[in-house]
Amino acid sequence: MYDTGSTAFMLVCTMLVLFMTPGLAFFYGGLARRKNVVNTMLMCFAAIGIVGLAWVAAGWSFAYGGDGSLSWFGGLDQLGLSGLVDGMLGEAADVPADATYPSVVDVCFQMAFAMITAAIVTGSVAGRMRFGAVSAFLVVWVLVVYAPLAHMVWGGEGSLIGDVIGALDFAGGDVVHISSGVTGLILCLALGARSDFGLRSSRPHNVPFVALGAGLLWLGWFGFNGGSEFAADGVAALAILNTAVSSAAGLVSWILVERVATGKPTLVGACTGLVAGLVVVTPGAGFVEPWAAVVMGLVVSPVCYLAISRLKARFGYDDALDAFGCHGVGGILGGLLTGLFCVPELSWTGAGGLLYTGDPSLLASQVAGIAVTLAIVVVLDLLIVGVVRLAFGGRLRVTDHEEALGLDVSEHGESAYPTFNGLDA
Repeated sequence: MYDTGSTAFMLVCTMLVLFMTPGLAFFYGGLARRKNVVNTMLMCFAAIGIVGLAWVAAGWSFAYGGDGSLSWFGGLDQLGLSGLVDGMLGEAADVPADATYPSVVDVCFQMAFAMITAAIVTGSVAGRMRFGAVSAFLVVWVLVVYAPLAHMVWGGEGSLIGDVIGALDFAGGDVVHISSGVTGLILCLALGARSDFGLRSSRPHNVPFVALGAGLLWLGWFGFNGGSEFAADGVAALAILNTAVSSAAGLVSWILVERVATGKPTLVGACTGLVAGLVVVTPGAGFVEPWAAVVMGLVVSPVCYLAISRLKARFGYDDALDAFGCHGVGGILGGLLTGLFCVPELSWTGAGGLLYTGDPSLLASQVAGIAVTLAIVVVLDLLIVGVVRLAFGGRLRVTDHEEALGLDVSEHGESAYPTFNGLDA
């Protein structure tokens, strides 16, 4: 029979990861302008519906279907989750020797990953992208980019990045954070900057929302990283511990950086540092020792802080809520640091980090895996942007008047604060 402990553990982890997308809605909603908070939060909630349906229709099959013969794609054999219930009943009658929990749990666990990944993308386009256009983009993106990339990293034997290249990604450095962050960057470049970008400061309209969202993300991330061990064992416990200490280090590090840079630490900065610490440890959560997770958290905040405060201004791209600056940059850094700090005995491939072995082969694999991920995501994103642009008559963003009015009213006819009479921040 199945291991009931691991089954219960995976069910709880699945629910925690599902909880992350509403948490991200609060995080992004608090960071947004008052006139765009409904639109910003709705894009995250829309990802729940869009990805949920797409995952059942084809996403699961594209990512984890097939017979493993393709290195870049799952298969078409499980479209509509065909055979899922029959397989579950068959497993119940004759449990596979290596199974610790029913495989049906994986479908929902991986769907939750796809939901939060798609929702992260929307942060870069806040305040200016048509709701229909972003919805159409996410439908195509989760099937064409996310699902095949998940197969390439986590598809097992023969998978392009995880097996052929030998790159390690415990819980989504490549699949979740790099893919979503870089996609956000591509989209914000395709849209162009908001009309007043660089002319006025865009302050978070609701700091308590940001803190609430960060707290919900922090809670869900323990299921995100811990559940990626797929068993209630010591490695899962290590992943949870590393998640806690890296996020703690990221938070403290961001506060210190802000204190040096501006003289005043902020709650928004502390929350951003917490999330950055979570992002950076994700690729190596089950591969590194706790001291290394602390180092990763301490290092990621100044790197992401510079990306957010300096890189955007230097190159002039309007990554509105810093999806690229936090998730893209943090995910790349986490993948590289995994190549340094991976404990050889914990590695899925047997290759250990440079610090332990003196052998740069794992670090080289991490670099190659990141490079392949970047190339795939950029090329496919550009193609999808082109298709969606054509489908929407060449117009991905709202008009200048609609942008000035705010997307809550212009796109949804709704206001988060209908009795508020003050000036918009």
